Amino acid sequence: MIEVSSHGARLPSSPQLTVFVVDDDAAVLGSLRFLLETDGFAVRTFRSGTALLNISGAPGPDCYVIDYKMPDINGIELTGRLRKSDRDAPVVLITGYPDENISARAATAGIKDVVLKPLLDENLVKCIRHAIQDRPRA
Repeated sequence: MIEVSSHGARLPSSPQLTVFVVDDDAAVLGSLRFLLETDGFAVRTFRSGTALLNISGAPGPDCYVIDYKMPDINGIELTGRLRKSDRDAPVVLITGYPDENISARAATAGIKDVVLKPLLDENLVKCIRHAIQDRPRA
């Protein structure tokens, strides 16, 4: 069975897609959780890159949403560490710092998309869905 999301993407009706969100700002985490859960995602949030790296035993997400600027590790470095530990779900980077260098570095690191804050609405959901759909399947 196929269903269409509120953003027009055709997705299997089950299982529920999971997104891990990493941002040091609690208000941003709350907003993103609400946005993504409203669109049907299961969401797990982390206040730091270290917190994400320290999880074990849980199934990985279908996509990561990672803030660029965090105190412990930036989003590009975090993506590199995820890849080194064989966590290969697509990454969407969010940032409040529009900079061509960030976008170029993100692309080099294999990050699927960069979305600017505060425009974290349907555009972010669309980027996540595209990243998941474009993910190579094993």
